[in-house]
Amino acid sequence: PPSARVQALAAAMQKAGLKAPATENIRSEVWLKLWGSAVFNPLSALTHATLGTIVAHSDGNALCRAVMTEGQAVATRLGITLRVPMERRLAGAARVGHHKTSTLQDIEAGREPETEALLGALLELGQLVGVPMPHAQALYACIRLLWHVMQTEKVAIQPVPVKT
Repeated sequence: PPSARVQALAAAMQKAGLKAPATENIRSEVWLKLWGSAVFNPLSALTHATLGTIVAHSDGNALCRAVMTEGQAVATRLGITLRVPMERRLAGAARVGHHKTSTLQDIEAGREPETEALLGALLELGQLVGVPMPHAQALYACIRLLWHVMQTEKVAIQPVPVKT
């Protein structure tokens, strides 16, 4: 079980209204978050689509599945078991609905997207364990190109209203 210190921290965060389960396997929880964010965040920034739209659209859904399959292969090679199957992870994103990811918000605000911390890290790990990741690599190239154009050509990406 988690240490008393971890349990106390989780209890304090939960009391404040945050979702903060105490877990023995934090690495698996981090991977679960990375697994979705590495695809949802850059894809939303490139398309201006919210999570619900990405998952509902056949092409968005297919790209999510392709990148998530690559990410799952990396996790497996590293001995990480994802506690949530892909279908459930995608359904969770769909339930979030019309939410703009932090990367989309960054792009709209003219801030550098968190590409390296999410997709870049996943690609680096994939390279280290020998997992080909062509879909993730293409997504990475596109988000890096977007940021390059925004910087060098002073292109501003205008916010798009979110359906409510």
